[in-house]
Amino acid sequence: MNFTAEFKDNPFCKLLGIDYPIIMAPMFLVSNTQMVVEALESGITAAFPALNYRTDAEFRAAISEIRSKTKKPFGINLIVNKSNLKYKDQLSTCIDMNVDFIITSLGSPEETINRCKPKGIKVFCDVVDLKFAQKVVDLGADALIAVNAEAGGHAGNIPLKELVPLLKSNFDIPVISAGGVATGKQLKGALDLGAEAVSVGTIFIASKESPVSDDYKNALIQYGAKDIVRTSNLSGTPLTVINTPYVQKVGTEASALQKMLLKNKRLKKWVKLFVTYKGMKSIEKSTFKPSYKTFYVAGPTIEDVHEIKPLKQIVETMIQQYSELV
Repeated sequence: MNFTAEFKDNPFCKLLGIDYPIIMAPMFLVSNTQMVVEALESGITAAFPALNYRTDAEFRAAISEIRSKTKKPFGINLIVNKSNLKYKDQLSTCIDMNVDFIITSLGSPEETINRCKPKGIKVFCDVVDLKFAQKVVDLGADALIAVNAEAGGHAGNIPLKELVPLLKSNFDIPVISAGGVATGKQLKGALDLGAEAVSVGTIFIASKESPVSDDYKNALIQYGAKDIVRTSNLSGTPLTVINTPYVQKVGTEASALQKMLLKNKRLKKWVKLFVTYKGMKSIEKSTFKPSYKTFYVAGPTIEDVHEIKPLKQIVETMIQQYSELV
């Protein structure tokens, strides 16, 4: 079923040459080459985190593998703050391999924008408020990714219904709403608020192509929006997870020692690096292996996850639901 005509005038679709204004969000550990290819062949675009690959050779191989299977545009997510020691090498690889776009997160995108602009590589920047949005617009960002309070992972604090209109009323570049979309009705709601596109993550974790454990996928079905909590225990930055019995046991606040050390200007960088590394290892174990120590990253749209489906079917269902409303 093809609903391409409904989005023929959409600025984001025109920008990338895609059928539907949806990005499959980059998901730490989850996004793999199979998921990206399936997303692109479904008419949307996708990005994956550079940090999903331990070595530059593996990172380059992933980009090459996707390109060998589809010619459609995809992007890379870069963590651009000091906690990512591989950032500069990852950026150089993205430029060397001429990726279509980069999504920057958790830091200043200045170097990324300055190096990508001459190469024609688009840079979309995660923002959570007007102040940071102004900074990245001044630096030359090609689009704003409005990370709202309904997002999974590193969520913002401003609800979708407030953040998108706020950014649209202040800036002329495209706004991509991130968070709170898993259905056609929610897609329409975000676009009606002025977003040119949406970034969707949680529902794709529940796809057949997703590499996560069956326990993780079943948790997405069994739990609901009320079970999403934010924890400071895992990455040094609040992260949304499912409130499993294990999360309830260990709590969601950073320890008193961590808080004290994070206030020390000399030690802050190294403490954050340690917390992030330790937390990501915990997430990695939870993601792929059955265990009582479960940290399942997700957003409140788990409320809309009812079964495990092929990724293409997830996209088709969302677009069909949208079509029935317009």
